[in-house]
Amino acid sequence: MSVCTLTIDGQAVAAAAGTTVLQAAQQAGIAIPTLCHLEGLSPVAACRLCLVEIAGSDRLQPACVTAVAEGQVVHSATPRLRDHRRTVIELLFTEGNHVCAMCVANGHCELQDLAVDVGMDHTRLPYRHPQRAVDLSHHRFGLDHNRCILCTRCVRVCDEVEGAHVWDVGWRGEHCRIVAGLNQPWGAVDACTDCGKCVMACPTGALFHKGDGAEEKHEEAWRLAVILRAHRAGAAP
Repeated sequence: MSVCTLTIDGQAVAAAAGTTVLQAAQQAGIAIPTLCHLEGLSPVAACRLCLVEIAGSDRLQPACVTAVAEGQVVHSATPRLRDHRRTVIELLFTEGNHVCAMCVANGHCELQDLAVDVGMDHTRLPYRHPQRAVDLSHHRFGLDHNRCILCTRCVRVCDEVEGAHVWDVGWRGEHCRIVAGLNQPWGAVDACTDCGKCVMACPTGALFHKGDGAEEKHEEAWRLAVILRAHRAGAAP
């Protein structure tokens, strides 16, 4: 196995060829923020939070899909990147309806945590206040489109791990949203196995257990990690 030696934020890092910059950084203990990435699922570079600067290129590169290269020099925490990440977080908050104090995931939300990390104590952008529905048709779970950030973790875990293919993304632009089945109520989709993997994979309060109140969504991250490790190893989830 060939190994590449690169530098991330001034730290020398050795990583196997084919490893992504994000994986190399994680192995070296260097934190690069992300919302759409979940180890064990295919990377999609959707959230654009893991963008990094690579010497020799003016373009920001998504660390989750950019392979390491010999002699590569990567910067992950420059002022330019910090400003970019704050802007992305502000966009996510303002394009949806994220009222943290009333959310089931308050205190256990990856979007909320990143807002704190980037210092977003206010937004420089106007809120859009879109009219979005809540689907409570499933007998165990609920879907609140107001809190969905279109990370597609639910789509990928249902497709790649459970194999049920319940979720997909419908429409485009500002009308884009997660849909169940053929744009059916979630409870009407016979393919759903009630496994709850999509709820565990959701980084916000968009997918939740029915009956959960504010701050009551406590997903078992270790359980999902075990499931994804088994999936990567080729075992039954």
